[in-house]
Amino acid sequence: MTRAVYVAAGEAGSNKGTIALGMVELLSRQVETVGVFRPVVRAGREDNLINTIRSRFQLSLPYETYAGVTYDEVHADAERAAGDIVARYRALAGRCDAMVVIGTDYTDVGAPTEFEFNARLAADLGTPVLNVVSGKGRTAAEIAAAVELSSRQLAHHHARELAVVVTRAAAEHIAIDHPTPVFVLPEARSLRAPTVADLLDACDGSFFLGERNGLGREANALMVGAMSLPGILDRYTEGAAVIIPSDRAAALLPGLIAAHVAPGFPTLSAVIMTGGTDLPAPVDRLLRSMDIPLPVIATDHDTFDTATRLSAVEGQFTPEAGGKTDTALRLFAEHVDGRLLLDRLAIAKTDVVTPLMFEYELLDRARARRRHIVLPEGEEPRILRAADVLLRRGVAELTLLGDEERIRAQAAQLGLDLDEARVLSPFDAELREQFAREYARVRAHRGMTVELARDAVTDVSYFGTLMVHTGMADGMVSGAAHTTAHTIRPAFETLRLGLVSSVFFMCLADRVLVYGDCAVNPDPSAEQLADIAISSARTATLFGVDPKIAMLSYSTGASGAGADVDKVRAATALVRERRPDLPVEGPIQYDAAVDPSVARAKMPDSQVAGRATVFVVPDLNTGNNLYKAVQRSAGAVAVGPVLQGLRKPVNDLSRGATVADIVTTVAITAAQVRDDEPDAGLEDEVETAIRRH
Repeated sequence: MTRAVYVAAGEAGSNKGTIALGMVELLSRQVETVGVFRPVVRAGREDNLINTIRSRFQLSLPYETYAGVTYDEVHADAERAAGDIVARYRALAGRCDAMVVIGTDYTDVGAPTEFEFNARLAADLGTPVLNVVSGKGRTAAEIAAAVELSSRQLAHHHARELAVVVTRAAAEHIAIDHPTPVFVLPEARSLRAPTVADLLDACDGSFFLGERNGLGREANALMVGAMSLPGILDRYTEGAAVIIPSDRAAALLPGLIAAHVAPGFPTLSAVIMTGGTDLPAPVDRLLRSMDIPLPVIATDHDTFDTATRLSAVEGQFTPEAGGKTDTALRLFAEHVDGRLLLDRLAIAKTDVVTPLMFEYELLDRARARRRHIVLPEGEEPRILRAADVLLRRGVAELTLLGDEERIRAQAAQLGLDLDEARVLSPFDAELREQFAREYARVRAHRGMTVELARDAVTDVSYFGTLMVHTGMADGMVSGAAHTTAHTIRPAFETLRLGLVSSVFFMCLADRVLVYGDCAVNPDPSAEQLADIAISSARTATLFGVDPKIAMLSYSTGASGAGADVDKVRAATALVRERRPDLPVEGPIQYDAAVDPSVARAKMPDSQVAGRATVFVVPDLNTGNNLYKAVQRSAGAVAVGPVLQGLRKPVNDLSRGATVADIVTTVAITAAQVRDDEPDAGLEDEVETAIRRH
């Protein structure tokens, strides 16, 4: 039976979308397929919240599958509309493991009776209700009264209340005596702020020129530019959208664009030209030849009408407004007890692990520990965008390396919120001296002196690694703009415990496998292969993968002979000797390791054959080709390489890394941090063995 929840609010402006997004993410961690359903939508345009959820959570069905009927159909024949809603809901629910139903938006069903409409519909669908109550402008007593009233209405219409979520509250802690759990979410300013795309829609505007990616940027204020340019420059604030008449745009627009990129001036979210007048041809040609790093919108409405329309706009969730979605998901995760809701819904976690589920598990692990990660490539735009996501989601504390003024200015121009990030210069005099002395001490056996070290430590990779080495940060992620060697050499010199190796997490459609070592050691010996296997098993366990180790070769069991097979056979024996608790098989071919039918024919008595989760390759040539072949042919998501064998985690990015890749790698790095830092008296048998070799 499909488990479902109905998210309903008793009034407009409740920020119900935050709760819907949070529930979809919560369920996506537990089950393979989550569906979202809106019983009533507006005619003539697609619903923003449906499309935001479809985009964010990679829902594959067409938009129409997730929508019920229109408000017009409800008005024309409410009974028939209700029947159509139930039929469409059931058709979708039959294809999903869990469902989130999102109630109406108080647009035109009729506010006095709309909550009752949702209550009756929830009863008809058989879905418990997550009752959303707005706390905006209400005292604690008034909130309690609103909760009591809405709960009585649900009961009157035979709808079961799952829990209550109070949104937009002035205080985070409000004591309400209620039979179901009550969660309280504080007001979040960025959720109220409209995006530039919201403003464009509200004024019936069109994109005129500039940066289309800026349509997802939040507009923190509105200003009517009805004065001269100096007057505007004196008065506009950070993130403002400036409204100017198009017949004065030739005089004002170039100056506003210049101020947007100039140091010491606030950045704009957009410029909106009113009145529909064309720019003079030479000015238009000039502007279109420039790289304008903000969106410019044109509307036919006059300035007063445009300002009136825009001042009434509150932010909406849209696929382009990723920052708003990230903020909402963090707010939900921090203030709603997801485990309690899942228990009340009686949703057990599936054995299937999809790539999306693995990603959420990584983010959860990182959020729970809130580690401090340094990002040396602080002036790289992808790093800045990833930092914005990481901070909005509460994944880690961050330090960016680079020139603070340039980084802050670039972030502002990109519409990013990096206020929570720390920015450090690798030329900071005090830290440079401290790190130079420490690096000279650590590398004294290689002839390093303090004088030489003063230059070496200003390199961002060395500076970031020494932050980790000295405890100023818990881990480091780099490589988006630097080579692998540049990124990991400092870690090898200061953080290595012994043999350093790597794994890739290969996320298939229904499970996660671990491949090691596909990135570091070209031709490991038998003893090194054993170390890699044990380290890979430990990494797999850390990330929720039950390790069953397959030591890969071109033959299975005793069928083959030769130096290459003998190496794998010796490595398997060493793993069994050092870690008799670990299930391991080798030498074994890949098909026998992963396919139960082949395993029954070749190794019927093996605990690993056909069920392997950790695959150890005999050399780098095999490993690199294996993971790329599986990635391309099976459509797997490859996460890594994740380094092993370091005292503290440092991980390398591909120079083609996407923002999503960077976010995932930072989450992995944060989750790798040990609470008990290993030292010379290692108790962990794996790391003791690594040091010995």
